[in-house]
Amino acid sequence: MIPIRKVEEKQQSQHRLLVLLLVFPVLFLVFSMFVKSNELTWFEGMLGIFTSPGTLLTDFFEVGGIRAAFTNAAVMGGVTLYLFKRYQVRIGGLSIAAFFTVLGFSFFGKNPLNIFPIFIGGVIYCRYQKIEIRDVLLVLLFSTGLSPIVSQIMFAGIFKPGIAFALGMAIGILIGFIIVPISSHMLRFHDGFNLYNLGFTAGIIGTIFTSIMRSFRIEIEPVFLVYQKNHVVMILFMICLLVYLILIGLQINPKAIQNYRGILRFPGRTVTDFPRLVGYGVTFVNMGVMGLLSVIYVVLVDGIFNGPVLAAIFTVVGFSAFGKHPKNSFSVVLGVWIAAVFFGYDLQSTGMILAVLFSTTIAPIAGTYGPIAGVIAGMLHLALVTNIGGVHGGINLYNNGFSGGLVAGFFVPIIDAFKKGGR
Repeated sequence: MIPIRKVEEKQQSQHRLLVLLLVFPVLFLVFSMFVKSNELTWFEGMLGIFTSPGTLLTDFFEVGGIRAAFTNAAVMGGVTLYLFKRYQVRIGGLSIAAFFTVLGFSFFGKNPLNIFPIFIGGVIYCRYQKIEIRDVLLVLLFSTGLSPIVSQIMFAGIFKPGIAFALGMAIGILIGFIIVPISSHMLRFHDGFNLYNLGFTAGIIGTIFTSIMRSFRIEIEPVFLVYQKNHVVMILFMICLLVYLILIGLQINPKAIQNYRGILRFPGRTVTDFPRLVGYGVTFVNMGVMGLLSVIYVVLVDGIFNGPVLAAIFTVVGFSAFGKHPKNSFSVVLGVWIAAVFFGYDLQSTGMILAVLFSTTIAPIAGTYGPIAGVIAGMLHLALVTNIGGVHGGINLYNNGFSGGLVAGFFVPIIDAFKKGGR
């Protein structure tokens, strides 16, 4: 384990925190070198990932193989940490969430090629507005949930190759330019009760883009291309990574377990920066605990640990530094589970596992209004998320964030109205 000096845990060295997070992409790279795989060669796999349209659900385990998928995630994670270092971004709750979200979604949908033009657009926006890149970097990282738009234009065969590449770059740059101001307005719609705010924003942009494309008789439809084989070594690898987070938390704060109850008192509504509120020790423990609970759920329903499922687990882990904890997540998950059973969905399917894990985006509803509201919100979430993918054609990777924003924007005002009427 990496040694950490005993300093006040809310003021950990930013360099030290970067090193702690760097362990993930480094171990991903090592894992990609040693994992046994009978699939494509590494080069063929990387080529498949880079040239895949990448719309929901395109599992990079299936497209490029396990080795290439872990390599892609390692590169994306490393680039994210480099950007944090380069632009001096504080390693807080939201930046940790951004890192793990990018890391996770690099197993399905994101790669260096399709996120590049979005960042270029963000840089142009910063220069136009005369603001620092550091001020919008996290928004740009989350906005890569729309990266399938770039890949779809470039590689889906809609246009001739030269035109397709240029048009894909141009659209990616446009997205990076417009998404920062749009995202701040979208936050008002759900009032911070949807943790995946950029998922909601991306859903709106994706819906508009897909509608325009369909007006030109160009169809963009979701796909379902997922890996269907479990590897015990991968499950053990995930468990080791999550235990590592808990051990790091305990090393930073030996009393993190005793102090863990303190994190459960926060409703989780945006902005809930756990490192600032309870310190890095308790935060890392919470991240590890939430990740392990996610792994346990997948194992209990006999699910497959494929690319999308790993993305869901890592996203839960990341946002456990920014609002999620077992208390505010459980009732929402229970609501999704009850609705899935009632409507006869297959609980072990990848789609249902994603719905359950990603539904924790609306955990603040349960944290603020109680478990009954959480259960109802979870049921509403499942109803929406299973039907909304076709609206944006699968080009928004954060489909559950889109659904969560709609649930929060619809349900929270109703709860508030009943509360006021009951006074």
